[in-house]
Amino acid sequence: MHRPPPEDYSLKETKPHLGGGKVTRDKLPSTYDLVEQMQYLYVRVVKAKELPAKDVTGSCDPYVEIKLGNYKGTTRHFEKKTNPEWNQVFAFSKDRIQAFVLEVTVKDKDFVKDDFIGQVLFDLHEIPKRVPPDSPLAPQWYRLEDRKRDKVRGELMLAVWMGTQADEAFPEAWHSDAATVSDADGLASIRSKVYLSPKLWYLRVNVIEAQDLQPGDRSRPPEVFVRAVLGNQALRTRVSMNRTINPMWNEDLMFVAAEPFEEPLILSVEDRVAPNKDEVLGRCAIPLQYVDRRLDHKPLNTRWFNLEKHVVVEGEKKKEVKFASRIHMRICLEGGYHVLDESTHYSSDLRPTAKQLWKSSIGVLELGILNAHGLSPVKTKDGHAATDAYCVAKYGQKWVRTRTIINSFAPKWNEQYTWEVFDPCTVVTIGVFDNCHLHGDKSGGARDLRIGKVRIRLSTLETDRVYTHSYPLLVLEPNGVKKMGEIHLAVRFTCSSLLNMMHMYSQPLLPKMHYIHPLTVSQLDSLRHQATQIVSMRLSRAEPPLRKEVVEYMLDVGSHMWSMRRSKANFFRIMGVFGGILAVGKWFDQICHWKNPITTVLIHILFLILVLYPELILPTIFLYLFLIGVWYYRWRPRYPPHMDTRLSCADNAHPDELDEEFDTFPTSRPADIVRMRYDRLRSIAGRIQTVVGDLATQGERLQSLLSWRDPRATALFVIFCLVAAIVLYVTPFQVVALLAGFYVLRHPRFRHKLPSVPLNFFRRLPARTDCML
Repeated sequence: MHRPPPEDYSLKETKPHLGGGKVTRDKLPSTYDLVEQMQYLYVRVVKAKELPAKDVTGSCDPYVEIKLGNYKGTTRHFEKKTNPEWNQVFAFSKDRIQAFVLEVTVKDKDFVKDDFIGQVLFDLHEIPKRVPPDSPLAPQWYRLEDRKRDKVRGELMLAVWMGTQADEAFPEAWHSDAATVSDADGLASIRSKVYLSPKLWYLRVNVIEAQDLQPGDRSRPPEVFVRAVLGNQALRTRVSMNRTINPMWNEDLMFVAAEPFEEPLILSVEDRVAPNKDEVLGRCAIPLQYVDRRLDHKPLNTRWFNLEKHVVVEGEKKKEVKFASRIHMRICLEGGYHVLDESTHYSSDLRPTAKQLWKSSIGVLELGILNAHGLSPVKTKDGHAATDAYCVAKYGQKWVRTRTIINSFAPKWNEQYTWEVFDPCTVVTIGVFDNCHLHGDKSGGARDLRIGKVRIRLSTLETDRVYTHSYPLLVLEPNGVKKMGEIHLAVRFTCSSLLNMMHMYSQPLLPKMHYIHPLTVSQLDSLRHQATQIVSMRLSRAEPPLRKEVVEYMLDVGSHMWSMRRSKANFFRIMGVFGGILAVGKWFDQICHWKNPITTVLIHILFLILVLYPELILPTIFLYLFLIGVWYYRWRPRYPPHMDTRLSCADNAHPDELDEEFDTFPTSRPADIVRMRYDRLRSIAGRIQTVVGDLATQGERLQSLLSWRDPRATALFVIFCLVAAIVLYVTPFQVVALLAGFYVLRHPRFRHKLPSVPLNFFRRLPARTDCML
C-alpha cells in the first residue's frame, strides 16, 4: 500500500531579493525594504469635461474603461453628467503586462450596448517612472480621440506613471489581481487596510448603599439588590443583608467600556418579591463621558445619584415619577490597568489604558508579508477549486490587512508594515484567511475561512537582523492537523535604546495596578471575554469590516475550552521541564552506585574540596552555570519559534478527541457519545485527583512532624532534633558534611534494598486522608 509522504512542518530560511537589491542600512530608497520590489503601472482617472451627449434624451452617463492587454478596469458611472469627477486609481502589475499600448476609453452607459465617446492611447515605453518618495505626478488634460485617432469633443484629466508598491496610491488602487471584482463593496473588501482597536477601559462600579426606597409591598422586609447593565454586559450585586428601605452592599462590579462611549451605564435597584419575579424600585442612567478617570489606587469621592421610577399608566403610556430615593456609589474608569483582550502568554500589548502612564518606546517592529505558496483550495467558484487569500497582522492596538489576491494558490503581497514596540516580551500574530465577501455579500452567512496562523515573540529575535523564513500554515480540523501551505515573512526588530530595553526585564509584566489592586481570576476571564466581544464588534463595523471570525481567531477566543489534546500537550510540557531534573537525578544515582568509578572518584574529590573550603560552594555553582551557558551558545536557536505539531500533540491526536474538541458548547453530540466522553473524563480526572491527593498527603505528613497528631512520632522527632542540635553543636560542620556526603556516595556493597529509616518514619506519619469521606 502506497503511503503519502509525511507533511513538512518545518521552518525554512530563505534569501529573497528584498527592496529590489538597492537597500543599504544608511540609505533606504523607500519604506518597502523588507519586501521584494514590485513594479506597477498606475493610472489615475481624475475627471472629464465637455463630454458630448449620446442618448436620445440628450444626456450622457459616462464612465472610463482602462484596458491593458487582457486586463480591464472600469470606474463607476454617473447619470446625466457631462463633467464627471471620478478620482480613481488603477494599478496593473508589470509582471503580467502583455501589451504595448494602454487604452483609456470614455464610454456612455446604456442598456443594450455602451456607446463609445472617445479614448486616449499611451505607449508603455514612453510612460515616466516615479520612485517614492518623489512628489506625486500631477495629472493633466488629454483631448479625446476617436478610433481613427482624430480629435473629438471632450477632455479627460489623467496621470499615468510607473511605480512600486511603496507608492501612496497603492493601498486605494484597483488592482489587476482583482479583475473579477467590479462592484464597490467587493473592491473595498479586497484592498489593504489599517485598523485600530478601540481604546478599552475597566469600569469599576462600587455600589455602597441606597436610601429611602419605596417597595410596593411594605408588609415584608425587602430583598434588595442592584442590577448594572452596560451594553451587552449585565452584573448584579448580592441581596443586601440589611433588609430595610436603606440597604447596604459595598460591592464592586467591573465592566469593560470602549471609547468612544456609545451606551450609558444603567443601574436599577430591584426587590425580589418572589422567585423569578423582581420589582424595579428605581433606575438611573449614567453617561460614561462624565465618569471620573483614575490613574492609581487612590480612592475617589463618592456620589449620590437620584433614582427614577417608571410606572405604566393607561396601557403602554409611561410616566416618569421622581421621588426621594437615591443610591450612593463610587464610579470610575480605571486607567492604571491593561485591559486584556489577548492571553497574557502571547499578548502584543501590556501598556495601561491611560496614555499618561505610557513609557517611551524601545524600538520598532517591521514586518514584510512577502507571499504564500502551496495554499490549499478552500472553496469552489464556477466549478473550480479556488482560494482568495489575504493576511491579517495584529500587534498592539494596530491591526493591518493586506489586499486580497484573487484566485491564486501562490499569492504575492509584498506589503510592509511598522509598529512601535514598548515591551520586547510581546508577540506579533499573523493570520491568513480566505475572503468569502468579494461581491458585497450582506447576508452574513458566509465566513472568511482560516488558512493558518503564525506567532513571533519579539524577545526571541536579535536586534537589527532581518529574518526571512517560510512558516508552515497549520490548521487543526476534526480529522486532524492539516498543512494549508506556507507563508513567507521578513521580520526586523530594531532597538532604539538598548539600556531601556534591558531595563524592561526588571519591570513587572503588567501595570502596577494589577498587583496593587489585583482582579480575581474569574473576573479576568469574564472581562477578557467581554473585551474580545467589544473589539470584534467594533472592527466588524469598520469599512470594510474586519470580520468577527477573523478577530476571534487572531485573539484565540475559545482557547480556554476543554481539550484532551491540549491537556496531554501541557502534561508533556511539564514532563519536559522536569526532564532535566530527572536527568540530573539519574546521573547522581549512577555516581552513588559507582557505575563509572572514575567519575565517582572525581566527584568525591570535588566534594571534599567544597566541604573543606565552603566559601567556594556558591562561586563554583555560578561558575558551572556560566560554563553551561557559554557551552550552549554554540547551539543557540537561529530561527524564530513557530507552530509545533508535535508539541501540540496535533500529529497523533485520536479522531474522537478531536471531535470532542470541535464540539459546540453546550454539546450537540448524541447522548451515548457524551456518556462515553464523560466516563473517559472521569477516568482521567480520577488519576489527576490521585496525584493531587498524594502531593497533599506528603505535605500533611510534614506538618504532622510537630503537630502531635501522632504523639509517639512527634516525641521521637523532637528527641531526635534535640540530639541532632547537641551533636551538630559540638561537631565541626565540615565533619558532618563529609560523613553525610560519604554516606550518600557509599559503594553499592554497603547499600540495602530496603527503604531507609528516615523514609520509613516519614511514611508512617499521619495525614488527613483518614478524615476524607
